[in-house]
Amino acid sequence: MVQLYNLHPFGSQQVVPCKLEPERFCGGGRDALFVAAGCKVEAFAVAGQELCQPRCAFSTLGRVLCLAYSEAGDYLAAIEEKNKATFLRAYVNWRSKRTENCRVCIRMVGHKVEAPLSDTFRDQMSIIEMPLSEAPLCISCCPVKGDLLVGCTNKLVLFSLKYQIISEEFSILDFERSLIIHIDNIVPVEISFCVGYVALMSDLEVLIVKLESDPKTGESVNYQPLKINNPMKRTEGVSNETLQLDSDDFVICQKPVELLGEKSSQSGVSVTLESTGLDDKTIKYYHVQHLLYKRFAPDISSLVLSDDIKLHSLQLLPIYQIGSPTSDRKKLSQEKELLSLFCFFSLPHVGYLYMVVKSVELMSVYQYPEKSQQAVLTPQFLHVITSNNLQCFTVRCSAAAAREEDPYVDTTLKACPPVSMDVCALRIQLFIGLKAICHFKNHIILLTKADPEAIPERREPPKRLLSRKGTNVKFKTPPVAEAGWNLYIVDTISPVQLYKEMVDYSNTYKTAKTQSCIHLLSEAHLLVRAALMDASQLEPGEKAELLEAFKESCGHLGDCYSRLDTQYSHLALPYYKMSGLSMAEVLTRADWPLEDGSQKYERGLIFYINHSLDENLDEELSEELAAKVVQMFHMAEPKQLPHILCSPSMKNINPVTAMNYLSKLDTSGFLSILVTLTKAAVALKMGDLDRHRNEMKSHPEMKLVCGFILEPRLLIQQRRGQIIPTELAVQLKDTQPGLLVASVLGLQKNNKIGIEEADSFFKVLCGKDKDTIPQLLVDLWEAQLVAGLPDVVLQELFFKLTSQYIWRLSKMQPPDTIPLRTSEDLINACSHYGLIYPWVNVLISSDSLADKSYTEDLSKLQTLWWKKLLPELCHRVKCGGEKGQLYLSSLKETLSVVAVELELRDFLNVLPEDGTAAFFLPYLLYCSRKKSLT
Repeated sequence: MVQLYNLHPFGSQQVVPCKLEPERFCGGGRDALFVAAGCKVEAFAVAGQELCQPRCAFSTLGRVLCLAYSEAGDYLAAIEEKNKATFLRAYVNWRSKRTENCRVCIRMVGHKVEAPLSDTFRDQMSIIEMPLSEAPLCISCCPVKGDLLVGCTNKLVLFSLKYQIISEEFSILDFERSLIIHIDNIVPVEISFCVGYVALMSDLEVLIVKLESDPKTGESVNYQPLKINNPMKRTEGVSNETLQLDSDDFVICQKPVELLGEKSSQSGVSVTLESTGLDDKTIKYYHVQHLLYKRFAPDISSLVLSDDIKLHSLQLLPIYQIGSPTSDRKKLSQEKELLSLFCFFSLPHVGYLYMVVKSVELMSVYQYPEKSQQAVLTPQFLHVITSNNLQCFTVRCSAAAAREEDPYVDTTLKACPPVSMDVCALRIQLFIGLKAICHFKNHIILLTKADPEAIPERREPPKRLLSRKGTNVKFKTPPVAEAGWNLYIVDTISPVQLYKEMVDYSNTYKTAKTQSCIHLLSEAHLLVRAALMDASQLEPGEKAELLEAFKESCGHLGDCYSRLDTQYSHLALPYYKMSGLSMAEVLTRADWPLEDGSQKYERGLIFYINHSLDENLDEELSEELAAKVVQMFHMAEPKQLPHILCSPSMKNINPVTAMNYLSKLDTSGFLSILVTLTKAAVALKMGDLDRHRNEMKSHPEMKLVCGFILEPRLLIQQRRGQIIPTELAVQLKDTQPGLLVASVLGLQKNNKIGIEEADSFFKVLCGKDKDTIPQLLVDLWEAQLVAGLPDVVLQELFFKLTSQYIWRLSKMQPPDTIPLRTSEDLINACSHYGLIYPWVNVLISSDSLADKSYTEDLSKLQTLWWKKLLPELCHRVKCGGEKGQLYLSSLKETLSVVAVELELRDFLNVLPEDGTAAFFLPYLLYCSRKKSLT
């Protein structure tokens, strides 16, 4: 379905001052317009709002039948007719032709130019003759590389653009006939060529193929003709005898067919490649990939075959990747990279737009209100002319290209309007007697000619389906004086200006809450996105203005999806993110009272706020906005209130207000535990310790752990990348450290917090620096060892614990808090803690280690695998590093104590097998002599 909006995409209009009635015209590049009439081509300069100025004129060999301009190489190609013969020529260096009588150099394609003639070629326009064995029918220039493709009756000929190096300072443009594509069973009326993609069209057939080079090297291979089998006969079951019937008596109509991808090779159109290039530097194609074959059937509903039911306006449109508008780059790259490719062709009353890169699919179908004569596709619009109207339709190229660039564009981070969105007609502009149209940059070139009154005259009868000859009347232009004509340049207005008009227009739908508002704002968004994809045509100021419009359009779309209760309401989140609006700015835009004065918040806005608060943004809402958020969720999603209140962004919420809303919640199941913990946290902010204690006592400890797992931010928050313990965590450290450690362990088990993050949390909570280990963290490590967490590396955990035990023993440093587990608890609960050796009991009973904390550390230190500790310490000592001296001193002090207390046999049992004898020898000698000494 096509929607119609009465917008104004067309701006200024001027007349091209050509002297003769144009027969062919084309534009291209920055400012070039070529008009062919008779045996002459006039070139005009078109720049901005200024008048179209004649630039130069040059003669052709004969009447121009086809004209094409290539920005790459800045040349003009033409098919010309003289004495019923056709010629193919390329006009090079045409800008140097100052006057019509200036000398012109004519040379054959591939002709070697000698160095002495370089000055002549530098200052003269050159005409390159390209001889062909068959008459050329149509031409197309590759918009990326400038190669020229020529269509003939049974083949396509590719001329690769190259440069002849005349000297170190000078080279001239030339061509090489590099490939012949033999095509049977289809005669091209129009062709289009773009970086290896070839589209050709007959009256009722379209074929698109891709020419591929060697996928490994990109270089040529030995030529082997590639013949496509023809399992589907073109006649599809019609016998040869039928084909022999008199064509004046019967008309054979084939069925309409659409074949996509590799299936299109079954169309019956034979494609064979013949490499003819001589230059090794020229990329050669050796394989054909079939993409699309579509055949239409003529309309036979009236039992009369009309001669004008034919396809027209074949075009391949490339979209380049020049930088995403949502990227953080300060300026968009100027390097073009092909991102996607589209193909358009049209019947008189309907047009078809296909995407042909990666996958081939029909994107849009355009239904025209009147019979079309010609159309041109641009990255932003489709312009169609009828006999009296210039029509402007929207296209979906930028939406499809955005998905080519990022297949996961519709996520919580980014979004783009869908390709399947209905197209719309922005404007139907009246022009009398439209005949032809072309487009370049932001200029639309229109040829108009007023038709004189037609008179009836006898003519040959038309063909009737399965009917004999009859009579009919046709209208023929009488031999009267030539009718008036004009060649117009119509400029499209800037994308930002049209975007603003679309936004203003959308305001008429805003209060009605209809999809029309989203549709029109999506059109505006795609308009800006398409302009940004072609940013090489823009000035720096225009780019900045477009980027600002892009963000603004995202904000408008975010408003729409947040207002409407649809299945796409979740898109409010990515559009608001792309807009760059803060959460506070979004909330101030979200005040939409109903007619009765009440307030209703749709799920799109709730979804956005909920996700934004869950992502721990570094944005703190004011007390007023925080209260508004609580009110919103109380009305729309009351079960989310505990989670909302735990967000760092809600830091400024009035605790009395928060407690009032929490008290209204209907608590059941796990929600009751979460509400209890949230109330306890809010009570701390209020300074009500009695209520805090009562809330914490209302559930057993294990259920409270489950509550913290449901909402980790009750304990741990992040602000500006830093871990911040909450007031509740500080309170639990002093009053219920066991619950705190168990809760953090539960978060680790459920992948809610990482190992390093947990270590940092306890260090910050206990006010310790990076090198000081609080006892609560040691309690966590011991709990991790007992729980056997799968993601914890045991050897690393062993090392952390043993290092801490040894450090405290060597420094005679007691724990800063009472350990939650004794050595006996650990031995009974964890297999990693083995039975205590007798010598350890001897050490524990020593007078020098009478302090209970020291005896506990020594007991815990023994297996954590004591026999494996000494080799590990030796290895760490050998490695050196910042803690090397600490390990060495700890090892020496430990060995000194053990050597005094143990018997020689027990001492030998604890020494590592791979230790250095010279290091342990003094301790062994002392251990062996001590009995004799005593």
